[in-house]
Amino acid sequence: MVPTKEAHLPKSTLRSVRFTAPVLLALGAMNAWTAQTTSDYAALSTALCFCVCAAGLFGEDLVQRGYRQDLMVLAHVAAHPGAETRGIARAVGAPERVVTRNLSRLTEDGLLVLVDDDAHPALRSYRLAS
Repeated sequence: MVPTKEAHLPKSTLRSVRFTAPVLLALGAMNAWTAQTTSDYAALSTALCFCVCAAGLFGEDLVQRGYRQDLMVLAHVAAHPGAETRGIARAVGAPERVVTRNLSRLTEDGLLVLVDDDAHPALRSYRLAS
């Protein structure tokens, strides 16, 4: 018996929005094209539902990506009180402008406190709010 080679994706990949949203969009687009050529309006409406679901997943992924980044920044500041923007950016592996936006959002939400307001934005330091 000859062993067959099968490609398996990890379950976490299948649950990932970055995988499922493009697959849904591709299925919806193929179904819409097929339905349009055969004048099958039920299949066309199903295809449009697939496309709308995929767009919603893309949007949700963008929102969640911002939350994940905020969480990483918050965890770093909690572990390193007085951390500067530049150091936080290096630690979490994100551009300074993105980390600055995360820090501003966390400060506005009252989770972080700006320690040194007079410094250059890249050198401002933050700590957890009491």
